[in-house]
Amino acid sequence: MKPSIYRPGTARALSRSLRVYHGDPSRNAAMDALYGRFLRPGDLAFDIGSHVGDRISSFRRLGARVVALEPQPGPARVLRLIHGRDPLVTLVEAACGDKEGPVTLRINSANPTVSTASTAFIGAAHGSEGWQEQVWDHEIEVPGTTLDALIAQHGVPALLKIDVEGFEAHVLAGLTRAVPAISFEFTTIQRDVAEACLALLERLGPYRFNVALGESQRLELDEPVSAEAMSGYLRALPHEANSGDVYAVLSRG
Repeated sequence: MKPSIYRPGTARALSRSLRVYHGDPSRNAAMDALYGRFLRPGDLAFDIGSHVGDRISSFRRLGARVVALEPQPGPARVLRLIHGRDPLVTLVEAACGDKEGPVTLRINSANPTVSTASTAFIGAAHGSEGWQEQVWDHEIEVPGTTLDALIAQHGVPALLKIDVEGFEAHVLAGLTRAVPAISFEFTTIQRDVAEACLALLERLGPYRFNVALGESQRLELDEPVSAEAMSGYLRALPHEANSGDVYAVLSRG
């Protein structure tokens, strides 16, 4: 997600996130239209890196069941308040990566949406335009799991959404089977992570790719393209594009 400046205090930051990510009906409608391309009522969706749960809400509006992972204690409490009584939402307070076991999470207390398990992400953000005010002020150890383990427990999702601030390739490295549709976040400060994700997905199956920039909730390309073409598209983006989500869909036939 594009960084934004919060006043100190995780509670204030989360309050602002709730307003931003849940409070705009037109944004919610656009999100539902986008995810409605990939989900039908009764489908299973994985939300890896849920933050305050706007994607969970969208998936539920579309009638999907949801398994949602959020390792940060503050956002996880928010998710329990919003979705904890929904029997079709399974909340897991853990990180996802390439192996099971404890994960060190670097917390940005003033802007929890960019907390990360990736030291490389923090290094890439350091001194980059638009990221100068971001501070990762402490660390916590959280449980870690893998996509394969989640699939073994909950089943194969129709849609797998990943937004984990530079840790996306680690998450995909823990997946050994193709799933119908996958989205992963990219940033222009770490285009190499997106290219690693594209390579991992190519090994899993015949995927084709599209992209939504920022929080537009709109696919940019008229038709999905190859991993090579998507890599070229991402390399050509200006730094100011900042972030977005790549969408991978298994080819049929």
